[in-house]
Amino acid sequence: MREPGAVLLVACYELGHQPLAVAWPAAFLERAGYAPAVMDVSVEPFDSERVRRAKLVAISVPMHTALRLGVTVARRVRDANPTCHIAFYGLYATLNARHLLSGPADSVMSGEIEAALVDLVRTLEGESRPTTPAQPSPVLAKLEFPAPSRAALPSLKKYAHLERNDRLELVGYVEASRGCKHLCRHCPIPPVYGGRFFVVPVEVLLADIRQQVDAGATHITFGDPDFLNGPGHALAVARALHEAFPALTFDFTAKIEHLLRHRDRLPELARLGCAFIVSAAESLSDTVLAHLDKGHTRADIETAVRLAAEAGITLRPTWVAFTPWTTLDDYRELLDFVETNGLVDAVDPVQFSIRLLLPPGSLLLESAALRPFLGELVEDQFYHRWTHPDSRMEALHAAVSSLVAGAAERREDAAVTFQRVRELADRSAGVMPRPASAPVARRTRPPRLTEPWFC
Repeated sequence: MREPGAVLLVACYELGHQPLAVAWPAAFLERAGYAPAVMDVSVEPFDSERVRRAKLVAISVPMHTALRLGVTVARRVRDANPTCHIAFYGLYATLNARHLLSGPADSVMSGEIEAALVDLVRTLEGESRPTTPAQPSPVLAKLEFPAPSRAALPSLKKYAHLERNDRLELVGYVEASRGCKHLCRHCPIPPVYGGRFFVVPVEVLLADIRQQVDAGATHITFGDPDFLNGPGHALAVARALHEAFPALTFDFTAKIEHLLRHRDRLPELARLGCAFIVSAAESLSDTVLAHLDKGHTRADIETAVRLAAEAGITLRPTWVAFTPWTTLDDYRELLDFVETNGLVDAVDPVQFSIRLLLPPGSLLLESAALRPFLGELVEDQFYHRWTHPDSRMEALHAAVSSLVAGAAERREDAAVTFQRVRELADRSAGVMPRPASAPVARRTRPPRLTEPWFC
């Protein structure tokens, strides 16, 4: 197992950024004396030669899209190398363990997996077959982190860029913490982490940032599920980043309630280089927000938008636009809110098509409020069906999804796509679509990443 390429780490999709979920396991394996190969099929071809050399192929599945792609990759791996051990790791691995272990996977693991992955390699090195329980538990032991190993990964140029001032800039990606202390019912993190999170030492982060700055990055995305889970740690990280790289900007993700609770920190974060904040606002309906157990209200979202603007930071809210409890009036009100608050350019149009995803293990499956709408588990697609009680909303979702997918392919102006979505919503409600106002061609648009997908 110690010869180069005997372990192959495969990334399928990580929101358009260079895959940290491969770089970190690679570093742990290298520290233990192994020489893993890496492959990212989102930006490079499937390499049969690398697969045939491997005795272990470990496929990263941190999100639903990656899992669906990963199963296809696993089938190709099995065809090219029938005797290798195939492992799936990441958030969606143990959630879907039953199906994966009955099909393409020999092992699955989630949580803080790096040490467990090293243990798996050592077991295979001893030529004993690992024993995998039918429903393996997530690994939640604190790790000693090395700096991620990125040298063998594709160039940052192949990944999402920062679009700012009509220019495209290279973007690095790090995580200052992993897991989350909150239990939002629709999120895939609570079933795995159970309300726990783990911080990454500042010196490890700075080493990782430095290697990405050396590769040309002028902006860093903090991919933590919530950067402000540990606000003291987050601020220490931001200060250290700014001291080491004064020209570097960054973005992060944080809950609406954290933006309100730590409102006094927002101006300093702006001074330290924060260009924008992503926040899972999800809905303006307090009914929907209560079902999701988001911990905020519509009024809180309005306050967060104002606080971020006052601090000089763009807030980029994300939405779950279609849930069983979202009414057509709710949907149209969301569009009005986005326009009224000047957020058309801060919301990627795909957000207006996002439908509630119910993977196996979702905390929402325990909700009595969901039961009337819940359908069967589609095992090979890794989600539970649900049906909206208003057929107009089902038809609207299909129409909006088709519209925004086509618009993204054409790189259509977000304001034009927004207006077309609103026309669909108005027609669904049986009202005359409002006249379109022509988008200002040379308007100042807030900074954004060029990858709009979030799942």
